[in-house]
Amino acid sequence: MGTPLGDFIRAKRDSTQPESLGLPDRGRRRSPGLRRSDLAVRAGISVEYLTRIEQGRDRNPSVAVVNALADALSLDPSERNHLRYLAKITGGECSAHTQAAPPRREVRPTVLQTLRLLEPGIAMVTNRLGDVLAHTSAYESVTSGTGLLDTDTPNLTRYVFTDARARTFFADWDDVADEQAFDLWLAPSVENSEWLTAELATVAGADFTQRLNRHVVPQRGTLRLNHPSGCELQLLRETAELSSDSQQLVVFLPADEATAQAVDELSNRPHGRLRAIS
Repeated sequence: MGTPLGDFIRAKRDSTQPESLGLPDRGRRRSPGLRRSDLAVRAGISVEYLTRIEQGRDRNPSVAVVNALADALSLDPSERNHLRYLAKITGGECSAHTQAAPPRREVRPTVLQTLRLLEPGIAMVTNRLGDVLAHTSAYESVTSGTGLLDTDTPNLTRYVFTDARARTFFADWDDVADEQAFDLWLAPSVENSEWLTAELATVAGADFTQRLNRHVVPQRGTLRLNHPSGCELQLLRETAELSSDSQQLVVFLPADEATAQAVDELSNRPHGRLRAIS
């Protein structure tokens, strides 16, 4: 049985072309991407040891080995951080993945006050599971009519993978789906994410599980939305980590003047006030 660390290394090896690392093309390969032997040589470890890591038979590679693999695969900073994080999870050393308590759903009063100060801006408080815990009235405006906030406990991850309207609302649905699947790895604890992963695996099938196991570090570029009113919105995102609560404050900023005008028009429609969901 594999491990998150082994799955990521194998997936990254399969998606890396030898030419991109300055290696010669040795002709046909049994699998796509970089040969295991080439990666082992570049990392300075044996093929046998790399095989054990990829197959999950070695769960505790040293920091030096993890860094060597990151160098050998030419990982960018975000991918390196994810590799080190998966090494901690796989080795059972990450305290964040040993907590049995459910993720905190309450939003601190000071964070709610911050949201009020951000009005009439577009902002929300969420966690790595995709729970929308609180939001400004402008966030409600830009998501109105999409079904995202229709439930008492809205969850962005569930919405993306199970609501057909999400594929229209998010112009770059594939990218958003990758983001939501990736963030489940960063949930406050394994126990927190297992229930949601099991539910989505049943209803979303391979489309979800393949994204979850690819470990593609998302770029989180401009968020493009097709609002049901006909407005096309382009939003930039700034995220502030609320690490003590395992939550994030996400602020959405219009990327162009057309979006700014559309948001103003949507916000002038009747809508609710700041909403906190517990």
